[in-house]
Amino acid sequence: MAEVLVFHHGHGLTAGVREFAEQLRQAGHTVHVPDLFEGQVFDSLEEGMGYVEDVGFGTVVARGTAAAEELPAEVVCLGFSLGVLPAQKLAQTRPGAKGALLLEACVPAAELGSAWPHDVPVQVRGINADPFFAREGDVDAARALVETAVDAELFLYPGNRHLFTDSSLPSYDEQAAAQVSHRVLDFLDLIK
Repeated sequence: MAEVLVFHHGHGLTAGVREFAEQLRQAGHTVHVPDLFEGQVFDSLEEGMGYVEDVGFGTVVARGTAAAEELPAEVVCLGFSLGVLPAQKLAQTRPGAKGALLLEACVPAAELGSAWPHDVPVQVRGINADPFFAREGDVDAARALVETAVDAELFLYPGNRHLFTDSSLPSYDEQAAAQVSHRVLDFLDLIK
């Protein structure tokens, strides 16, 4: 079983993120879900991103890095949208990472200062017409990652919603989220 570090999206640590983490626990994985917003949950993504702009993206990523310091290096990093920033950074730059699951976002590897490590498998999952993922360059970064990394895959789902995996949000897509959950569990089962 894998040890997984899950980072929430721009609404904060919602009930839907907690539920997703619980699904992983129920499958036998050890799951850590730090709160990067220090207890705040926002009704809208705009409010949440306003909070991030106020405290700074660097602060949010630093909170994720600090949460990882208490854990063994051999973790799988999973991020939802905004949470991809600390997840990808840790998986890409922290020695010992076992894998990365980047949901609804991807950063160009070069922005994190190094190439993707050859021994860290990564999967990126998003909606093909998501206004954030598809139109803000994330899908292009994901395609570039798949082309250059040794063990990388990109999975696109039909639709136009962002944060489709969070059951507590109106953007939730039950069918696509079920596919993601199933495939995330398959990925985790392959981690040794």
